[in-house]
Amino acid sequence: MLAFLARLDFFLLKGNLLRAYAGADMRHSTLLLSLTIAMLSAPAIAEPPDVKKLLAEARASFQPIAPTPVAKDSLQAVRAELGRRLFFENRVSADGNVSCAHCHLPEKQGSDGLPKAIGVFGKENPRNAPSIFTAALNVKQHWRGDRESLEEQAEKSLLGAASFGNPDQATAMGKLKAIPAYGGAFAKAFPDDKDPISSQNWGTAVAAFEWTLLAPSKFDAFLAGDVNALSPQERAGLRKFIDTGCAGCHNGAGLGGNSFQKFGVTEDYWKETGSKTPDKGRADVTKSDADLYVFKVPSLRNVAKTAPYFHDGSVDDLTRAVKIMGKAQLGKTLTDKDAAEIVAFLGSLTGPVPANYSAPEPYPDAGAQ
Repeated sequence: MLAFLARLDFFLLKGNLLRAYAGADMRHSTLLLSLTIAMLSAPAIAEPPDVKKLLAEARASFQPIAPTPVAKDSLQAVRAELGRRLFFENRVSADGNVSCAHCHLPEKQGSDGLPKAIGVFGKENPRNAPSIFTAALNVKQHWRGDRESLEEQAEKSLLGAASFGNPDQATAMGKLKAIPAYGGAFAKAFPDDKDPISSQNWGTAVAAFEWTLLAPSKFDAFLAGDVNALSPQERAGLRKFIDTGCAGCHNGAGLGGNSFQKFGVTEDYWKETGSKTPDKGRADVTKSDADLYVFKVPSLRNVAKTAPYFHDGSVDDLTRAVKIMGKAQLGKTLTDKDAAEIVAFLGSLTGPVPANYSAPEPYPDAGAQ
């Protein structure tokens, strides 16, 4: 409708100039003729200058996802393919039912849709499972940052009481060694190791696979210069996102995941989320009062598909989550229109499910035909 009105005004202005030219005296005819020719030769709709400004501001705060190409037959590719197999392997868990993929479903954009992840023997994890698709961009892993790297997170998950539930790494690796085909697969991926089936190599392989899961969205096309990759509403949401102050924490390639912040800067977060038991956050890791209620800023990539939200999964609606963040973090009350625009922008951060995010045919058990 706005584009139609702009075009109508444009042609009305042309008509007025032509009529003015017809009734003008000689003193004004030359000027009017020049203006008329300029108007008639100009394009009916030009790219709004604020779009270019928006793109420039976006590029100052965000970076596009840039997956690293991996040579097909390289050692890294071999490790990534082994990691893919391990990611979907459930026979390593204490009950034989849990794999890494158990809490990271493709239909949930790499999350699980639960407030708190459910692991081995139905045990509940203490926090929400974020999307795995952008985990490689995180400065540290887990909400509290108690895992330094993808590799450490993958390795230690084997011992997590509510994850894989193994009593020690030897038990976990013994289960892999009991599956004959893994011997050759690990030897190929770690040719210099005398005993390649190890928990450390498990972590290395799984992390190599997780690095292949970065999938750009249309927001990346926008950052690359295609301003029409985002709809007018999505661009309005991006403008609101930046002007409101959201980009102060949600920035970088992941729009988050690269820093830690207190949840509840202007007021206690649980008063807004309805959380029954406040989580002390990173303070339980660092033992510092300065980290009370501090959590890793979550990546907003794929956020429209990864409800429920926050570390405890206490909010299942994205619009409500946006309003809570405005109030608890920035001390701002967002209107319904503000929140709707921001949510529209957040939808542009959804990328495709990676083509390789599927379970391969499992290796047969020992003695199987």
